Amino acid sequence: MIQHVYERACRSATARRVCLATDDERIMEAARKFGGEAVLTSEHQRSGTDRVAEAADLLGLDDHELVVNIQGDQPLFGPIQIDQVLEPLAEDPDLPMSTLIYRITNPAEIDDPNIVKTVFDRAGRALYFSRATIPHLRDSSGTVDYYKHHGIYAYRRHFLRTFSQWPTSTLEEIEKLEQLRALEHGAAIRIVISDLDSLEVDTPADARKVERILKGR
Repeated sequence: MIQHVYERACRSATARRVCLATDDERIMEAARKFGGEAVLTSEHQRSGTDRVAEAADLLGLDDHELVVNIQGDQPLFGPIQIDQVLEPLAEDPDLPMSTLIYRITNPAEIDDPNIVKTVFDRAGRALYFSRATIPHLRDSSGTVDYYKHHGIYAYRRHFLRTFSQWPTSTLEEIEKLEQLRALEHGAAIRIVISDLDSLEVDTPADARKVERILKGR
């Protein structure tokens, strides 16, 4: 699964360097076997974003660099999604962070706590992320579009350093969602509505589904 993610990232037209960040020697060995670059990070990192921040230090990245974080459990993500998530940072030099969302088309995902939902303002800035169903439809006769969050982020390198120095926030601890740390500290997160879905592997059943899709291709 990790090799699928790595090789798809390498196919991005924008990415200049792809590196796997892990705290597990077994994953390091797997990366070596398929020829991937990898760095070993601390096993005590609080979140994936904190791990990426440490990896940026280990790689000696400059403050002006743009860094994309792709979760290792998304073997079907599209390489063009790297371009999509970077676009807001390329357009706005003051923007610290961006992420991808997708309009939910599968009704079963709306109330699934493994599917993180997102609401945003008219300027495309994230208002909140939650495992709960947001927004709540009070009038059952109404309609609403629900958006799920993909675990694909882009950051400015200097913001990663700031983020990793902040304490774990209250909402982050409650929802176990690191992006809430950024929102609670007043950082803007631009969302990009992607036209591509990206199945995350959270359970063995998800893994079997991905295998069937890949074999079908």
